Amino acid sequence: MGIIKAVGKAVSGALADSWLETIEPDSMGDMTVMTKGVAVRKGQNKKGDAGIISNGSVIHVYPNMMMLLIDGGRVVDYSSEEGYYQVSLSSAPSLFAGNLGSDIADSLKDTFERIKFGGAPSGKQMAVYINLQEIKGIKFGTKNPVNYFDNFYNAELFLRAFGTYSIRITDPLKFYAEAIPKNANRVEITDINTQYMAEFLDAFASSINKMSMEGTRISYVQSKGRELSKYMADALDDEWEGLRGMQVCSVGIESISYDEGSQKLINMRNETAMMADPSLMNAYMQKSVADGIKAAGGNAGGAAIGFMGFNAAQSAGAGILGAMPQQPAPQAPAQQQQPGGWTCSCGTYNTGNFCQSCGNKKPAPAPAADGKWFCSECGTPNTGKFCQNCGNKKAE
Repeated sequence: MGIIKAVGKAVSGALADSWLETIEPDSMGDMTVMTKGVAVRKGQNKKGDAGIISNGSVIHVYPNMMMLLIDGGRVVDYSSEEGYYQVSLSSAPSLFAGNLGSDIADSLKDTFERIKFGGAPSGKQMAVYINLQEIKGIKFGTKNPVNYFDNFYNAELFLRAFGTYSIRITDPLKFYAEAIPKNANRVEITDINTQYMAEFLDAFASSINKMSMEGTRISYVQSKGRELSKYMADALDDEWEGLRGMQVCSVGIESISYDEGSQKLINMRNETAMMADPSLMNAYMQKSVADGIKAAGGNAGGAAIGFMGFNAAQSAGAGILGAMPQQPAPQAPAQQQQPGGWTCSCGTYNTGNFCQSCGNKKPAPAPAADGKWFCSECGTPNTGKFCQNCGNKKAE
């Protein structure tokens, strides 16, 4: 049992009507990998079951499809060339490989020799069609985080990835024998993808680790779809192409997220890098000062308390800035001291009752040895109850 090529190109109309029965593929969508052929008999508009293909029937093959002629569950002939083929019970298999290439054609013949039907026609024949187009938009997601050592962060990070990938069937005979459920009339990639998803995710983790070994920063992984596709194809070559006749064509990562620990480490590393840049650090401190003044003015305990806290924070910030490489600041001219002034413990010279730098109160003067007292306002020694210089009353 085999097929004989009737017409080189697919045609319709009067030529198709000249045969008693024509086998056409059932509907095939973008995610369909296999569909059964159905019979369209002369004089009927609807398609029927093609359980028995009579001698002389014609099978229609469309572009980007591989038609397999099945007898008793075994492949007896095939064709991927577009056109019409007449079934002949007395002919030998023709094995039309079309434009699949010499290497694939030879591989198909080798596979055919292993799975072909060896006896007479069994009385149960059918045609099935395998989709040779790229099957796109197959979704995937990592349930568990994948470890990734990043040389830039010098740390082991953990990421989750979500995206889509595509496959192409390279050996339809292997694919039909190993991946297609028996007695199925139509198979979508989603119907059989569950059993292969674990293998895909294992290969994905292996490919991610390989990118890590080559020094790719973790933030660049999302844009490395082409390299990732190559790694995936290499990782799955024996599992998928060697055994099942399909391969990964492309992998697209839609989003990458990190576990909580990895995200904290990344944020800390980025903040440290910012602090190491004096110009960025200075801008950060100026913003902090502005925010501190705004917050101090609105302090619920009073502006004075707010500014006291702000001064303490500003001093701490000054300590941080002092630890960083700085340009030498221009020296301010020495402050001219006035009579009656005093020097605070912070080193600031003042003339009022409170330090203009830190807010400390002017210390009370020590009593003179001869019974005189020093004015707390101007520092003049006196003997009476009022300062002879400024009139300030002696403190009791």
